[in-house]
Amino acid sequence: MKKLALALVVTMASSLCAVAADEVTKSPPAAPYQQVSKLVKLPDFLPGMGQLFVDPTTLPAGPFLAYDHDGKLVSTIYMLPIKDLNPDKRFDDLASPGGNVDHVDVYYNAGHPGVAEPHVHVVLWHVSAADEARVAK
Repeated sequence: MKKLALALVVTMASSLCAVAADEVTKSPPAAPYQQVSKLVKLPDFLPGMGQLFVDPTTLPAGPFLAYDHDGKLVSTIYMLPIKDLNPDKRFDDLASPGGNVDHVDVYYNAGHPGVAEPHVHVVLWHVSAADEARVAK
């Protein structure tokens, strides 16, 4: 009986994750996500990142959802302020709302509209490194 209950819980959890991933795999994602270019002065499409959406209540860290020109999710991006990368601050349980992660990039950014302070981009790519070109231009 315990095995049946465990199997049921695992199946339900997998289904919920699949539903959550399905809700964000195509642009535009459902609320509470909003297009970043409508919140701050940024272009609709950022070369190297794509078209960004974020839940404004999660700023500045995100997650930001990034889509290619065809509206397909390519990455989830966290923007972590440098001042918060210290022994007194933790970023636990960062989600990957887009599902499976192929690889991760981490790089410095001096600041831009929406996240003006120096920060680190943590990019969870949902596509292969070769497919990053879908947001290159």
